[in-house]
Amino acid sequence: MTEQVCQESIEETWRAVVATACRTAAEGLVVGTSGNVSARVGHLVLVTPSGVPYDRLAPGDAVAVDLAGRQVLGELKPTSELPLHLEVYRSTGARAVVHTHAVHATAVSTLVSELPAVPSMPAALGGPVRVAPYALYGSAELARNMLSALAGRTACLLRNHGTVVYGDTLDQAYDRTAQLEWMCRVWLTAASVPGHTPSLLSPAQLEEAAEQLRGYGQRR
Repeated sequence: MTEQVCQESIEETWRAVVATACRTAAEGLVVGTSGNVSARVGHLVLVTPSGVPYDRLAPGDAVAVDLAGRQVLGELKPTSELPLHLEVYRSTGARAVVHTHAVHATAVSTLVSELPAVPSMPAALGGPVRVAPYALYGSAELARNMLSALAGRTACLLRNHGTVVYGDTLDQAYDRTAQLEWMCRVWLTAASVPGHTPSLLSPAQLEEAAEQLRGYGQRR
């Protein structure tokens, strides 16, 4: 019975991984087969494969690895960015990770070392969003740089590359990714107005916003 429940969990999670990946493409956060999505089920990580259009992925295409990166399910090769995903799972309590090449976020990653706090939304990501130094995609160096940028945060930018965001669920990770792209777009828009400098929130204002957010939404 336990094995059956585990298999059902894997199938359900794989469907959610594929649906989230398709959503990143449909909403313009990735182009083609760029970006990747994963979710943790017990000691396994279900992750999108390398170079396969998301809308072509079927239930039988599930790809899973253990936390050491050994493939334990599926014939398709895991994403080349697997080191990013595994580093997040090994170092945090994440249950889902979304990596995108969103246009505005990638543009911001080439300009600053930390996303300027224009709206108060950085508070929802743990604080001002840092930019991880550039390293070759798929490399252990990039994974290490990312982890440093994520310290105390649930999101970061990768220099000249894109975003990495994690959450307790795929929906939460996706929503945080969309919020980060929106924040980047707001700052780029404000900073592009000639003769004006965007008004930034102070650390105290961000902390105040973080406290307010702790009571946001419906109580369960």
